[in-house]
Amino acid sequence: MSEENKNKKKFPLWIYPETRKLVTDWYKKDNCQSQSEFIEKAIKFYCGYISAEEGVRFLPAAITSAMTGMVDSLENRMARLIFKLAVEMSMMMNILASTADVDENTLRRLRGKCVNDVKKSMGAVTFEDVAKFQKGE
Repeated sequence: MSEENKNKKKFPLWIYPETRKLVTDWYKKDNCQSQSEFIEKAIKFYCGYISAEEGVRFLPAAITSAMTGMVDSLENRMARLIFKLAVEMSMMMNILASTADVDENTLRRLRGKCVNDVKKSMGAVTFEDVAKFQKGE
């Protein structure tokens, strides 16, 4: 008997035939040496799942740390891209404003229309749609 098995205790286990079939079908696919090992892993996994529902950390610290790092990196990248986009939009608006003769009332109505368009399209306003509107189509 191996050192590992010396501390193990045997006890009767009553399970339904369907559950027993799951164990016999899956234990080798999970690279377990025995059905007992598979059941023990399943119990530990389920206990971890339950404790996760109670707010206890279930994911290992390394995974949590890696995920946090990826999210932070994505957030920084998105912030830089949004800043660059805002600079380009500001340049475009300044060029257009310097050449266009649009009164304040028209701008106010256009802003309301644009807000509604963006809300309706979930931000997917296309140049083609705007061009058709400006041409009265």
